[in-house]
Amino acid sequence: MDPVTSGILIVIALLVLMAIGTPIAFALGAVALGGLVLDRGMGELIYFGETFFGNIASFGFVAIPMFILMGAAVASSPTGRDLYRSLDLWLGRMPGGLAISNIGACSIFAALSGSSPATSAAIGKLGIPEMRKRGYPDGVAAGCIAAGGTLGILIPPSVTMIVYGISTETSIGRLFIAGALPGLMLAGLFMIWTLIACKFSGGYGNPLADAAASAKENVEGNLKALVRVLPFILVVTAILFALYGGVATPSEAAGAGAFLCLALAIIVYRMWQVKPLKTIMHDALSESVMIMLIIATAEVFAFALSSLFITQTVAGAIADLEVNRWVLMGIINVFLLVAGFFLPPVAVIVMTAPILLPIILAADFDPYWFAVVLTINLEIGLITPPVGLNLFIIKGIAPDIALRDILLGSLPYALCMVLGIVLLCFFPGIATWLPDLIIND
Repeated sequence: MDPVTSGILIVIALLVLMAIGTPIAFALGAVALGGLVLDRGMGELIYFGETFFGNIASFGFVAIPMFILMGAAVASSPTGRDLYRSLDLWLGRMPGGLAISNIGACSIFAALSGSSPATSAAIGKLGIPEMRKRGYPDGVAAGCIAAGGTLGILIPPSVTMIVYGISTETSIGRLFIAGALPGLMLAGLFMIWTLIACKFSGGYGNPLADAAASAKENVEGNLKALVRVLPFILVVTAILFALYGGVATPSEAAGAGAFLCLALAIIVYRMWQVKPLKTIMHDALSESVMIMLIIATAEVFAFALSSLFITQTVAGAIADLEVNRWVLMGIINVFLLVAGFFLPPVAVIVMTAPILLPIILAADFDPYWFAVVLTINLEIGLITPPVGLNLFIIKGIAPDIALRDILLGSLPYALCMVLGIVLLCFFPGIATWLPDLIIND
């Protein structure tokens, strides 16, 4: 069977398995194993096992569960509540300020947790009911949280950037720095659109605080909340400085960050009981196993595509396109956008980054700039059907808001991300200036 036919059949099989509800890791593994066995026989089972375990037996992957544990310590504690309250103190009284403060809270919480689902869940549980109570439209309330949550995979420290760095053998510290300014740029674009949406919807919400509490009590409570959040922000800042300064490797920084955030959660919020600690460990273990299983099966899937010469055929077809390099980049962006509609970011990165990197380098694009563009493409997939993980998280938080309203409220933010990619194409220094300034190599 020729590679093109094999590739089409594999894609169809993968889509069918996902359509019937098969978890993505099992779908990738089953399709890869089936393709290898049908093409080469049962002897390929040996290579399946070797590839599955061999590719995740890398010390660099230790950083992933450690950063996830750090995020779980933040997400499973009242840190999100305190962060939300402290930002509401400064921004909640301006027109549209509560929605804008939610995006700001998502940006900071993304840096603390590194997880888009955790960010959407933690801030959404507090922000959506409060915005609706103050008169914000359902679409604005749900959309700004769903979009703000996507910043979790771009603003450092980012698990997806770690996966990209390991998959392409690029500097994880440099990747983290490259994502910082684009992450802030996206947050700014989200805030601008939120203000516009509030204006055109005819309401900014009620800028007054809850009448049950006096202004003095409100300010005092929010200032205390800010004091409780500051140690977590300082830990993340110290970790990033350690990484950028070459003091620690990503795995060492992640381990230190996990320990410090867990210790802070216990001390600051007096989480001495076994139950909250068990919840943190359970959440961290569940997400770590899910991500590592996706990475392992995605590696097997990539191995199967390579063994069947599908990867080489696709890469060759793209490389042979006699088009302007920006047209080539446009084609790659469309491909990544479609892949992000159906697959989680980690799976897309593991399967595509090693294939696309040589093409990107041959076209004279910066690999760190491309990592940011790729990540923003995958962020769009988090708030667009058919998968749209953040959409379903918001639906779970606010079940009385129609999924259609959540989707319509989120789509303008997807357009903001497209605008962000366009800005990065015109001004690549947004992603490359800070790494070049801090790291001279």
